[in-house]
Amino acid sequence: MKRFHVLLILTCVLLVSSCKEPQELSSIAIENWDDREAHEFMLDSLEFGHSYLSVYSQIYSLSEHRQHDLTATISIRNTSVNDSIFILNAEYYNTQGELLRSYFDHPIYLAPLETVEIVIDEGDREGGTGANFLFDWRIKQGSNEPLFEAIMISTSGQQGLSFTTNGIQAKR
Repeated sequence: MKRFHVLLILTCVLLVSSCKEPQELSSIAIENWDDREAHEFMLDSLEFGHSYLSVYSQIYSLSEHRQHDLTATISIRNTSVNDSIFILNAEYYNTQGELLRSYFDHPIYLAPLETVEIVIDEGDREGGTGANFLFDWRIKQGSNEPLFEAIMISTSGQQGLSFTTNGIQAKR
């Protein structure tokens, strides 16, 4: 009878300790975009551009029936030493091409050589194996275009996996 009570108490402790609050995904709000708001008058007479960036929040492992989750860091870089750049939007799409989220609803600026990042958590599987971003941006005529990169990483046990992708010019 004593063993039963001990087992019952251990079971209750395990059940209570395993109840966790739902994890908030950092990919929703890692950056305070309102602090970076660019006003419309700043955007006058600037060149437009569009970029596409492939992102893998999952990759196939062993076969097409098993996926491995990844953490993705989306890096938005101003490569100009002198001029600010303006990012009009950062839209995240899943494998089926459906818009999952847009990270800000107003233009933001990046100072010369500044970088901002968006993190897609390893547990965020919405993007799937063919996720991607679309960016619209504006720069001063003759200035360097922004650089968009994604770094995907995962560590499981003693195995680590990492790789990068680079943004390319896109048409809208």
